[in-house]
Amino acid sequence: MTETSLPSQTALAPSTTKPALVLPKQGVAKVKSVTSGDTVVLLGKPPQPNLPCPEVLFTLEGLSAPRMASKVNPTDEPGAFPAREWLRQQLVGKVVRFETRKQPNSAGDRVYGWIFLPATAPTDPPVHVAVECVRAGHATPKSLKYATGNDTEAPAVVPTAPSPDDAPEVAAAKEYELQLGKAYAEAKSARVGLHATDPLPLVRTLRVANEDFATLQFVEAVQKHCTHKRIRCVIEYVFDGSRLRLHVTDAQLPEFQYTSFTLLLAGVTCPRLGSAKSDPPTPNEPFAVQAREFTQTRLLQRELDVSLVGTDKVGSSAVGVVHHPVGNIAVELLKNGLARMADWSVRLLAVGDVPALRVAENTAKRTALNVWRNYAPPTLQTASQVSGTVVEVVSGDTVLILPDGKAYDSEAVLYKVSLASMRAPRVGNERAGRPDEPYAVECKERLRVLTVGRAVKAQVHYERDIPLQPGVNETRPFATLSTPKYEDVAEVLIQEGLAVTQRHRDDDETSARYDELRAAEATAKAAKKNTHSEKEYKSATINDLTDPRKAKSYSGSLMRSGHTKAIVDYVFNGALFKLYIPSENCYIRFAPNSIRCPQPSPSPGGKVNKAAEPFGDESKRHARLHVLQRHVEIVCNGVTNSGIITGDMMVGQGGQRRDYAIELVGAGLATVDQRKIDYGEAPRSLVDAQSAAQESKVGLWSIVQEQPEIKVAKTAVKAKETVATIRLSEIRSGNHFFYHVVDDETAKVVEESMKVFTKSHGTGGAPCDAKIGKVVAALFNDGSGKAWYRAKVIERKGPGKMAVLFLDHGNVATVPVATHLRPLDMNLGTDRIPPVAKEAVLALTNTRPLDSDEGMDAARLLQSKCWGRNLTARIFAPDESGKAALSIATEAGSDEETINASLVVEGLARVAKPETVTSISSRMIDPSSLVELAAALNVAQEVARKSRVGMWRYGDIGDEDDDDM
Repeated sequence: MTETSLPSQTALAPSTTKPALVLPKQGVAKVKSVTSGDTVVLLGKPPQPNLPCPEVLFTLEGLSAPRMASKVNPTDEPGAFPAREWLRQQLVGKVVRFETRKQPNSAGDRVYGWIFLPATAPTDPPVHVAVECVRAGHATPKSLKYATGNDTEAPAVVPTAPSPDDAPEVAAAKEYELQLGKAYAEAKSARVGLHATDPLPLVRTLRVANEDFATLQFVEAVQKHCTHKRIRCVIEYVFDGSRLRLHVTDAQLPEFQYTSFTLLLAGVTCPRLGSAKSDPPTPNEPFAVQAREFTQTRLLQRELDVSLVGTDKVGSSAVGVVHHPVGNIAVELLKNGLARMADWSVRLLAVGDVPALRVAENTAKRTALNVWRNYAPPTLQTASQVSGTVVEVVSGDTVLILPDGKAYDSEAVLYKVSLASMRAPRVGNERAGRPDEPYAVECKERLRVLTVGRAVKAQVHYERDIPLQPGVNETRPFATLSTPKYEDVAEVLIQEGLAVTQRHRDDDETSARYDELRAAEATAKAAKKNTHSEKEYKSATINDLTDPRKAKSYSGSLMRSGHTKAIVDYVFNGALFKLYIPSENCYIRFAPNSIRCPQPSPSPGGKVNKAAEPFGDESKRHARLHVLQRHVEIVCNGVTNSGIITGDMMVGQGGQRRDYAIELVGAGLATVDQRKIDYGEAPRSLVDAQSAAQESKVGLWSIVQEQPEIKVAKTAVKAKETVATIRLSEIRSGNHFFYHVVDDETAKVVEESMKVFTKSHGTGGAPCDAKIGKVVAALFNDGSGKAWYRAKVIERKGPGKMAVLFLDHGNVATVPVATHLRPLDMNLGTDRIPPVAKEAVLALTNTRPLDSDEGMDAARLLQSKCWGRNLTARIFAPDESGKAALSIATEAGSDEETINASLVVEGLARVAKPETVTSISSRMIDPSSLVELAAALNVAQEVARKSRVGMWRYGDIGDEDDDDM
């Protein structure tokens, strides 16, 4: 506040001789607010920067305005609110000239005087606010000091005009009274303001939110009925920079007009002012006074539109946005470092309103302005950016990354990172008895599909200490995870409704893309996706076949399924996995056939505490890196006593497709089971891979040790093509069978020997070592009576039963061990007399399994043309599985017409791929006949394809159909 003829000054200091001057005689000041129809609050200049401006309560001299409603009396005197509103509209926020007529005895008391507004035209005198207030009918003059017939009804008397002999003070007073009298007479004549009769002056009865009506009810009414969901209000009071009291003046909602409510500015929170009345008294938070002053200067007693977006947690205050013509007060508070973003109320805002707030806050942070004066960007213990390959998805929001350029030589190399500003449903803990939260499985699975095995980039934003167990914490980085296809994986999960954004505290660091995550969440909520769905969540029940009993019960179904897609859920060691099979909706334990892996180190907290074997950890890490949580393809062909399903496993796709067992053995991280080699059951390719690893001295073979001599059951010498007369003894499928060589003396020897064996031992069982792979005598009835036959135990079939292969006939039967097995005499062993029945396949043909129509038709065709007849066979060489590959001439006996071609031309078999021809040819001295057979079969296949017969009846079949062969 300043005096017109003196330098700018504030209120003077108290004097010991006379009362202090609160205001100079004349000066200018800014009007902060209007408290009634005759009283205002004037603001001066602050004595020092960052201190509040001095305030003075200034009443217009000689006027009386109706009293406003208060807490004690909630009803206005007639015309009180219109009087206050008229004066507010005239003065608030404007710089006015004042003249003091009566000073108080002490600072804090009100000052009486006159207020003038600048003239509307250069030649006009300044506008005397008190006179205009009376002329508008919003106030009445008090008793006039200089008037004739002075009485208590002052407005009814006639003021005395000033005379030349009057002192300046007296002349000014008389002139003022004269103007008041004239203005009063005009108001009464015009029946305006307090003098109106139709309608009568407004009388309000104050109603307050939470006392007279629910705040939520009011907010919902505004959102439903008001234009653009906005309501007109006057900001009556500023509690702090972001908390206001508003008075509704809008007539759109008559039931809520002239009510008051508390408003919290959406998206921000300002420092709180202390309270001297609390016990103990609380001080102001830093910059609370400045924030309040900032808001008061711009909003107090302005009539503005307000959008309401919700309420606070307890429903006592409304949350909304004040629409000022110049800009958004919340943005300005943030920009000036006088507020922080409030995450809970940011969520109530429209997505498009948030970026401006975020930019403003970041600007203040960078410049360390006010509340951010001590702000420093978070210091990270790890690198701020990591690129690598995702090895494992731990949960719906956490992954393990192998950084680029680092060798996976220990688990400590892996970089554990969680997705920033995202919360995924928690995966359950079976040991703790905690179930999965709804959509936890789906979220983890989606993250697996998006990231496992893919190159990713993690941009770290902040770190948190995560408690792992009592007294043990882990500092974990939180980052934005991006892939070549997706800028932010968290955004994908949130947009699909599988996760939600994290609710941060106001001073927490967040993801740089937090607003985009919130936008994605709003989209998912609007679409009611997954976690936002109103439908009850139904968790999927997955059959757990890891239990030995269940595994054995279901193993037959799995073996009949042939090639099956699976996902590796867990790695126990390099060759033992827990698999999930989507088509069967089950978990199994699975191990590749014929190999053994060294034991790895025990898992932390695990029950097994065995020491690690050499290269056990390396083998397990190889599996984790290449197959964990990846899609694989398995063929099940057995089950162990402990419930482990065994078979073949293929990993990779397209040109990367490979046999996992061969890969592991070739890397020296597993060995071929010696028993499988001894019995000739190990595939040739597997043995060759081990030989190559031994020669290269990789992995296990790099250790200096005595290497056992590998006994290969079948000679590596190239085979010579032979022609023989054969007779089928067992048909397994359309191209797989056992046969006898006609006139083979061995068959007669075995038959006579086993007759003698039966006569000597009778038909009763005897204790024997019935291990899988063991050659024993098994009892069988071929229709002529029970007799003993040579057999090999191939599988355990429940308590006391075994599946055996009759070596001299090729058929398989399940027999009781106690009554149908006995030891075989040594002179009848297969090392002395080879099996009479030879296992074979039709060379270069692939047929479908017997459970398919084409597979069964192929077997029937083979049976109709070959069973019970002497056949001319051309025997080429063993295939990769060790079975003899041969062609069988048709009944006409022509070499050019074969059963192989008959199956192909009928569309019941498909020609093997060229690599199969090459593989068998490499084992032959002269493969010319085999090559000619391949050419003939290709011609037959083309005929079948064009004729649309058999498997070709629906047109061409893709290469992937080979998996069913």
